Amino acid sequence: MKTLPEYEQLAAVAHGHLCAGQILGLRMALHGLALLGLDDPTGAHRKRLVTFVEIDRCATDAISVVTGCRLGKRALKFLDFGKMAATFCDLETGRAVRLAARESSKQRAAELHPEIPEKNRQQMAAYRELSLDELFDVQWVKIRVGPEDLPGFKGPRVACAECGEGINFQREVVKDGRTLCRSCAGQHYYEPLSDHGPEDCR
Repeated sequence: MKTLPEYEQLAAVAHGHLCAGQILGLRMALHGLALLGLDDPTGAHRKRLVTFVEIDRCATDAISVVTGCRLGKRALKFLDFGKMAATFCDLETGRAVRLAARESSKQRAAELHPEIPEKNRQQMAAYRELSLDELFDVQWVKIRVGPEDLPGFKGPRVACAECGEGINFQREVVKDGRTLCRSCAGQHYYEPLSDHGPEDCR
């Protein structure tokens, strides 16, 4: 494992700048891995770790820098819960630990560094110094990671009976005897527009 300043440099490159959320994410990931006893997540332990993140903010990029977990490698799982939290799961042992940032950490930052007027800089300084207990709630949890969600899973690819698009990783839905993609089954996040070209999507 690298030092926090070393990870900060890597996070700044990966994210485009360094901010308080990234420092929080770095410390969250470092603590989660330490609790699991994984000290080489991008080397010897690379295939053991899956990380679930609950927010699409700066901390997620930082967590990825420490863990080596990436969405494209299927080792990073995004759950849009809107929480500054992540769960680190050791596939070999089955142990998993969820860390959530304490709401009180921002107030503690203000108390610790009242001389810094700018909130981001204030929190950056404090998040480097606050104890892990002041920063995070820790909970050991149980997570079922099915074979279809594992990195390297190679399952059958099926075609949607409605739109014809291919579906991977057993994400199809059987509805009224037909195999459908989630969009055609009514779970779509978009609304198709007319064939006459782009319209206002607001």
